Amino acid sequence: MRAYDAWVSRAVTIGLDLVDEGRHGSSKPETEGGPILAPGELRPAGWLRSDEDMITIDHLSKSYGGVTAVDDISFRVDAGTVAGFLGPNGAGKSTTLRCLVGLTTPDGGRALIDGQPFGELANPAAQVGVLLDAGAQHVGRSGRETLLLSALVMGLPAVRVDEVLDLVRLTPAESRRRVGTYSLGMRQRLGLATALLGSPRVLVLDEPVNGLDPQGIVWMRDLLRDFASGGGTVLLSSHLLHEVDQVADQVIMIGAGQIVAQGSRETLLSGGADLEQLFLELTDPSSRGRLTGGEVA
Repeated sequence: MRAYDAWVSRAVTIGLDLVDEGRHGSSKPETEGGPILAPGELRPAGWLRSDEDMITIDHLSKSYGGVTAVDDISFRVDAGTVAGFLGPNGAGKSTTLRCLVGLTTPDGGRALIDGQPFGELANPAAQVGVLLDAGAQHVGRSGRETLLLSALVMGLPAVRVDEVLDLVRLTPAESRRRVGTYSLGMRQRLGLATALLGSPRVLVLDEPVNGLDPQGIVWMRDLLRDFASGGGTVLLSSHLLHEVDQVADQVIMIGAGQIVAQGSRETLLSGGADLEQLFLELTDPSSRGRLTGGEVA
């Protein structure tokens, strides 16, 4: 492991020297996901058509042994949308997200991003930003080293690291600390910085506000809304129903591996119930009601 870490550190040093010398092109290169953006800048309006299905889950199924985790589910998320993906523990949220980003192979159906499986995208990291587990980071590297290594792999200039650090509000001093000393909130910010590094079109996030303080939660909410306003697509899994209610345009609820409700936030809540009431009612194991597009199925 020490030899590997030494090799990685050397690779980062050599690779970033090449990037800084301009051998990877201009200081703001184009990627498959679009142009690299300036500090604090998210996707420009009109970059994507608002009627594009950027995320498609089509009759997706997955079992582990004799346990069905996801049972023939389907939903779509358009460009310019924040979609809240809600469900109790064990409902199938994480399995669905893992299938979407190529970490788990489904038994049936399809999980597509911009019409393609994740593994067939020309440059996945530049098109899809993923944060599924903020704790899955190398504790021996600094936050900055973590981002520099990712930038090297993606062929991005070192300046992009400084840009995303600024965007997620990790200070230079904090970025030089080892990840093992980070709080959960700081790891969430680092994970989001990694997800945003390639200026992606789509963000797939699992519990991104976990560990953030109130100011951090408001900051995350504003960032996701700005990302969607600029044409980006967000699929957000969270147990914090109030925060999803604050930020989501679309709500998808899953219970026991099946979709129990989906539709626009306004449509699903048009009956007068709040999001928490609807969630508790529809994800209760004894409930058999389902809403699709705001109608009981």
